[in-house]
Amino acid sequence: MASTPIVILTLALLFISLPDALANSKTDEGPQPTLQSSGPPINLACRATQLPDLCKSSLSSKVAANAGAEEIIGAAMGLASDGAKQTHLLSQNLLATSKYDANITAAAKNCVEFADSSLALILKSSAALGVEQRIKDVKAWMSAALAYVYDCSSDLRYVNTTHKISTIIQQVDWVTNFTSNALSMVDALDTYGKDMVLWRPPTTERSANPSSTAHYYRLPNKNWDWDVLEVDELVPNITVSKLDHKSSISSIQQAVNSAPDYSEKRFVIKIEAGVYEERVRIPRSKTNLMFEGAGMDTTVITGSAYVPRLPGPVTIYDVATVGVNGDGFIARGITFRNTFLGPRTHQAVALRVDSDFSAFYSCAFESHQDTLYTHTLRQFYKNCRIEGTHDFIFGNAAALFHNCSILVRPRQLKSNSGEDDPITAQGRTDPAQSTGLVFQHCTVDGTKEYRKDFSSNPSAHKVYLGRPWKMYSRTVFLNSYLGKLVRPEGWMPWNGTFALDTLFYGEYRNYGFGAKVSGRVPWSNQISELNVGLYSVPSFIQGHEWLPSTDST
Repeated sequence: MASTPIVILTLALLFISLPDALANSKTDEGPQPTLQSSGPPINLACRATQLPDLCKSSLSSKVAANAGAEEIIGAAMGLASDGAKQTHLLSQNLLATSKYDANITAAAKNCVEFADSSLALILKSSAALGVEQRIKDVKAWMSAALAYVYDCSSDLRYVNTTHKISTIIQQVDWVTNFTSNALSMVDALDTYGKDMVLWRPPTTERSANPSSTAHYYRLPNKNWDWDVLEVDELVPNITVSKLDHKSSISSIQQAVNSAPDYSEKRFVIKIEAGVYEERVRIPRSKTNLMFEGAGMDTTVITGSAYVPRLPGPVTIYDVATVGVNGDGFIARGITFRNTFLGPRTHQAVALRVDSDFSAFYSCAFESHQDTLYTHTLRQFYKNCRIEGTHDFIFGNAAALFHNCSILVRPRQLKSNSGEDDPITAQGRTDPAQSTGLVFQHCTVDGTKEYRKDFSSNPSAHKVYLGRPWKMYSRTVFLNSYLGKLVRPEGWMPWNGTFALDTLFYGEYRNYGFGAKVSGRVPWSNQISELNVGLYSVPSFIQGHEWLPSTDST
């Protein structure tokens, strides 16, 4: 398209004043700036970021000399939102000119959606910034906004075959850095308050100094029972059935399409017993939707798409049997399945979730590699069963699993030398992101078939709790049963020493043969009583504000 050079030039001019070295790469580690007790507000705020020089050069002309914390953060969010708009424009342009290359088309299509989602979350964060009670929401939304622009850049890197794509990647990397800086300041505001003299760069559980920790996270005094109580008495708005075509419809997607847009009331879709072979998409506009099944293993939604074919080239984001983007989604009594059985292991997602305040009760998720994609935002799973072989719970959401069964399946293709099978691959890319995988009172074991194979040849089966997909990967297991299939090391590397100094892999009072800590890798942690409450439902996903519950104390 003829306008492409103009669009790219416009974006380049927008950021021309930024130092190239800082704009093109994000520093993950290195010496922290010297902290002083006073200085210009912009300097105090920017020293809380990972890229303070970029922060100051990009914001110095946009805020007053005496600006307060929220004004400076708002300006940083403004830069991020402007960048998301430009990313959306560039991605649309790339999509329009890539119709003869299916791989580029798939990446560009994702970038259009990711930029749109990132922009919406930044704008929502900016609107809520001045409300003190919403700071955890702002942090969750900005964490997801950063995840989206990061994923756009990652998808484009897989198809980086032209100068045009390289130029777009450079612009998206700038936006990633702007969004990271805004998130870091939100994290500082949440941790230290409005006095910017106290602000520090984001830390992880590994890097924080316990003696200077501002807050301890003990377990809550209350003992809540998180259940789906409020929807028990709701009458279904629509029914989907494989058998009764007179009073219901046969397509789940048709039922989703009939739901009102941006509804504040719960819209219940009852899905009767049966196997539904369809790919279902719940767009961002379909909020507060509920799938009410007839029971786990009784109502089944199934597909067989996998990367790299749908048919046709696709990304991991596209391939799920069910993809959920509308906030406030609930599912109960349903199996989400991907049945792909190829000659080798492939990414075959059963469910992908990008829904804030989403909850799953008594559901099953079945595939082999990459079964459950907890992509972004806050998610809750209770009394669920997740089955897979390799990295089968992954993503960059804040996802909490309570009383769930995590079951390893036998590999489709056996290897004489054995297989390394990590259960999780959490993808946090920034220390300020409030994301991670938390397993509470769960069971980690094998399926019946796996346990049989394990008994006959245990040396060929090497199961680990997780490995670091991204630099700041975070996964914890609390009060959970770990079966004997879990290796003594507990956790495995991804690639050499990548992320071993920055990840956080924690355990707390687990039990079972696989819970012995004497052989654990040195870069994992036993969580202290002082901090285990960080991973509770109220603290980690703010569930006390949105999950139905009763006080059972």
